[in-house]
Amino acid sequence: MRKRADQVDQTHQRIIDAAVHMHATIGPAATTIAGIANEAGVTRLTVYRHFADEAAIFAACSAHWLAQQVPPDPSAWALLDDPVERVEAALADIYRFYRAGVDMLTKIYRDLDSMPHQRRDAIRQRDGRFRDVLLEPFDVTKARRRQLSAVLGHAVTFSTWQSLCVVNGLSDREACTAMTATVVAAAGCS
Repeated sequence: MRKRADQVDQTHQRIIDAAVHMHATIGPAATTIAGIANEAGVTRLTVYRHFADEAAIFAACSAHWLAQQVPPDPSAWALLDDPVERVEAALADIYRFYRAGVDMLTKIYRDLDSMPHQRRDAIRQRDGRFRDVLLEPFDVTKARRRQLSAVLGHAVTFSTWQSLCVVNGLSDREACTAMTATVVAAAGCS
């Protein structure tokens, strides 16, 4: 009985590993159940025995990949009262995460609109939370707050990091410095 349970667990993990591999190499939009089954060395029926649908596979894949990462920690940034220090610390943390997961994140963000809505919404909510944690300590007018919110929202996105660092060759530190300066200008700080 125990041997059978171990085999089931191993098959389950092989399916998850196959999904992670495929998402990182060809992206979620091109990943199929048949492809996952082939990569895992199982049948499509076996995949469906372990996961009810693509959303369940995607959730397991995401959880497994994230468990191997060190995600950004907004609670640590929130401890910093100075708004500029908070932005610098947060962007350094976020950009470090993006750099560490660039292969997977490039495919995830490229295929965002084809992902299960729960995962897509979770990513957008996470980015919104990052923005909100950074916006909180700024004491600015309502009009400036709207502009600052937009700039912070832009600063925390993967596409901003990708443009600055991957496309235009800045280091994470240089990108952090550039975006912090943009935030300071939007906030009207000197």
